[in-house]
Amino acid sequence: MTIQRIKPGQRMSGAVVHGNTVYLAGQVADKSAGQSVAEQTKEILSIIDGLLEQAGTDKSKLLMVNIWLTDMSTFQEMNGVWDAWVSQGNTPARATVEAKLAAPQFKVEIAVIAAK
Repeated sequence: MTIQRIKPGQRMSGAVVHGNTVYLAGQVADKSAGQSVAEQTKEILSIIDGLLEQAGTDKSKLLMVNIWLTDMSTFQEMNGVWDAWVSQGNTPARATVEAKLAAPQFKVEIAVIAAK
C-alpha cells in the first residue's frame, strides 16, 4: 500500500494518506496568529478544508478530531465557529483539551483523521 505525503516538510507533512485514511498534522493559524480564538479557528478550518481536498476527501468524512486550546474558557468561542463549519449528521469523534502550544501567539491547534 502506498503512502502519499501532502506538503512534506523537514519535521512533518501537512497530511499523510495511507490506504483510505487521511491523517492531518496539527494545524495552527499563521495569518491570524495573536488574534481571537474565533479568527484562528476559522483560519485553521479553512486550512483543513484545503488539505482534505488535496487528499481527495472532505469534512463529511472526518473520523476523529483533536483540538487543543490554550485557555478552556474559550471553548464556547471555538465551538461557535466549529458548529457552523462541521458537516451536520457527519460529526466526528472529538476531544478538546487545554494545553500550552508551540508559540504564545497560537491559541488553537486542530488535528484530524478522515476517511477517503
